[in-house]
Amino acid sequence: MVGAANASGHEQPALFEERGAPAGGRVPLAARMRPRSLDELAGQDAVVGPGTPLRRAIEADRLFQSIILWGPPGSGKTSLAAIIAERTQAHFETLSAVLAGVADIRRVVAEARRRRASGGRTILFVDEIHRFNRAQQDALLPHVEDGTVTLIGATTENPFFEVVGPLVSRARVFQLRPLEPRHIRQILERALADRERGLGSLSLRAAPEALEYLARAAEGDARSALNALELAAEATVAARVTVIDLESARQAMQRRSPRYDRSGDEHYDTISAFIKSVRGSDVDAALFWLAKMVRSGEDPRFIMRRLLILAAEDVGLADPQAIVITSACAHALEWVGLPEAQYHLALATIYLALAPKSNSAGAYFSALEELERSGQHEVPDHLKDASRDSGALGHGKGYLYPHDFPGHWVQQAYLPAALQGRRFYRPSDQGAEAELHRRWVARRGGGGEEHPVPPEAK
Repeated sequence: MVGAANASGHEQPALFEERGAPAGGRVPLAARMRPRSLDELAGQDAVVGPGTPLRRAIEADRLFQSIILWGPPGSGKTSLAAIIAERTQAHFETLSAVLAGVADIRRVVAEARRRRASGGRTILFVDEIHRFNRAQQDALLPHVEDGTVTLIGATTENPFFEVVGPLVSRARVFQLRPLEPRHIRQILERALADRERGLGSLSLRAAPEALEYLARAAEGDARSALNALELAAEATVAARVTVIDLESARQAMQRRSPRYDRSGDEHYDTISAFIKSVRGSDVDAALFWLAKMVRSGEDPRFIMRRLLILAAEDVGLADPQAIVITSACAHALEWVGLPEAQYHLALATIYLALAPKSNSAGAYFSALEELERSGQHEVPDHLKDASRDSGALGHGKGYLYPHDFPGHWVQQAYLPAALQGRRFYRPSDQGAEAELHRRWVARRGGGGEEHPVPPEAK
């Protein structure tokens, strides 16, 4: 990919040229306003702010370790790579993982080897590196490892999941954050004032509320904000006025879908926030995360399935009606479907968030852990089936039938002899389970040991 020469005398990679313009047409504002220096790169001080290791390496042209830039769209990954390309004396190659294949990687590596033999360095930027398949990523690995190329990978997906482990381990991952509204507003104001690259020659200004709207509605994506500003500016000029108002900003931005990938980080992080909010009894936060998932197109059955699990895992016997109501909502979801089933998702969410909490059902896993630790135990004779061989072997002999005793309960051993006294169930004192707890303690005589195996059953 060949482009214009940069300030160091090297060709500016085509990937960083003003992209997106139709033939003979005008370059989009977002491309024209791409940051030209680290000082212009907004909102990423934690990564390239003054004094940071990466900034020092870029400014000294000593970027020898491979890096992966991970962040959402519009956070500055490609812009940062373009700044590195402009400053470095190394040969800078670019590949788009959407278009490139193993043959392209081999070509870049072969050229990098020849360059290295004469003392030159090669930096390889791979845009959307997560789109390389495993074979393509593996093809890069040995050449990153031996320093033939210094890799800069850019990805919107979590590299610890989407990039092969050996490649991640040989690179340093830098996470770029979504831009805050104040950062995006600064970018928009710069675009309005810049007469060379921006909209300054149009002599427009934007109402403060219009800028604030664009800065917030962009949800951290500077590219989206600049695209909307450019569209609003065109509409304002066409209307022969000089002020971009709030309505123009709204029409230009339209509705943005939240960043959400049903197989990526947003999927897992949002459902995690949702479940933790319900478990933590924060009904407002739970409804907020529910709304984000539904609006983003998450499978409502997936959400309801997680609520059904939570009803048993985190509410349990503190409110036995929780599983009943959640199951009814799940059934209604199947019958009604979206959009009306949003009521049933909300109903289950609100009920579970407000319900008293108990995780005592997890006692099952304590019993399972004991079984896996100590192995199989024979069923005590008095608990064995007496219908076949009670006469010959005494199975079932000595069993005390609870309905024959006051309160339909009698103290006797139900665990194997080696596990007498083991407790797995730890009842909470919340909600309806408080009464179950009281009854449980009373039957155990305030915590005494279980009745021994009846002598006649031995």
